[in-house]
Amino acid sequence: MTSRLTESALIRDVAEVEGFARECFQAGPGERVGVELEFLVFDRADAGRAVPVGEIAGVLPELPGGSRVTFEPGGQLELSGPPGGLPDAITRLAADVHAVEEALRDAGLCLTGVGMDPVRPPRRQNTEPRYEVMAEYLGVPYGALMMCSTASVQVNLDFGDRPEVRWERAHLLGPVLTAAFANSPLREGRPTGWMSGRQAVWENLDPTRTAPVPHAGDPVAAWTRYLLDSRLMLVHDPGGRCRPVRDGSTVRDRLATSGLTRADLTYHATTLFPPVRPRGWLEIRYLDAQHPARWPVCVAVAHALVIDDKAADAALDAAGPCADLWHRAARDGLADTELRRAAEECFRAALDALPRLGAPSALTREVAAFADRHVTPGRSPAAALLDAPRHPARPTEGHP
Repeated sequence: MTSRLTESALIRDVAEVEGFARECFQAGPGERVGVELEFLVFDRADAGRAVPVGEIAGVLPELPGGSRVTFEPGGQLELSGPPGGLPDAITRLAADVHAVEEALRDAGLCLTGVGMDPVRPPRRQNTEPRYEVMAEYLGVPYGALMMCSTASVQVNLDFGDRPEVRWERAHLLGPVLTAAFANSPLREGRPTGWMSGRQAVWENLDPTRTAPVPHAGDPVAAWTRYLLDSRLMLVHDPGGRCRPVRDGSTVRDRLATSGLTRADLTYHATTLFPPVRPRGWLEIRYLDAQHPARWPVCVAVAHALVIDDKAADAALDAAGPCADLWHRAARDGLADTELRRAAEECFRAALDALPRLGAPSALTREVAAFADRHVTPGRSPAAALLDAPRHPARPTEGHP
């Protein structure tokens, strides 16, 4: 099994890749949720200015909820909250978001929740070797946009004792939830024609690493094939330095020739960006960033519909027929009648489940308010950005 290999051990056998894939679907009891929030940061006096990472980091306070702070290549601020039960995870991360908002406001900066930068062109700040390789591999314009201009809400869930069930649910819900939370319609001050311009960026990247993993059948077998047939971006030389792979070879190709190390396979998996990814837990990656006050709705709905069996059954009756509508969901959002109707059923099921899952009544009310504001009228959050464009020199809290 791959787990017995050292990081430097050479992998030459498909079975060893399958062993690695199996580790990514670790079963075990649990209903924890972990949340990773990405935000764009703007200068309140000059929305066109790229705010240096050092300037942002220099004003951040100690965070009361214990979130980890990192930065994406373009300077996007990421807060990764400690995993826990739904109420605790949201409460702790919300405290940290509030603390960051206050500190940035005092420094003349603004924390903004939107899925793609609506004003500034992509500018990469991080020049670490791996990002240099990634930039070269992914190219322009979409690689630069993905790395430097996009932001998301990522929901991480325990697999529980039936990983294949939660894996399938997360996929089947994908287009409907993508539409419901689509929040990136602008780029450099102009409409892109997409409610989720962020998802459009992903669609235009290397499909061997961004297309959905097939969700029917054995998830380990599907993830093994995905790992094998995706193109290598880089490997490491004996000194640990990144070395780009420019010949288009896949992992399967490399096994048939020189092989690759366990460390390279592990790193390769982190360069794959399907909408749902297994990491020893379930990563839901298809949600656009939201206003700093409304991201808990994403988390609550995704958690309820994947974890709660009754809610999942009701939601999937509606969402299942939309499971392949990724393109329409990103382009049209909830303006698509089929997706809107499915989203209404999904939110109804989530609202029914949240009290059973211990969600506080305030969170349930937030979910209901989001449904009333966006789902019932068929207006994704992106619609509000299109209806009320703001002067780029005056960003407001939450949205530019």
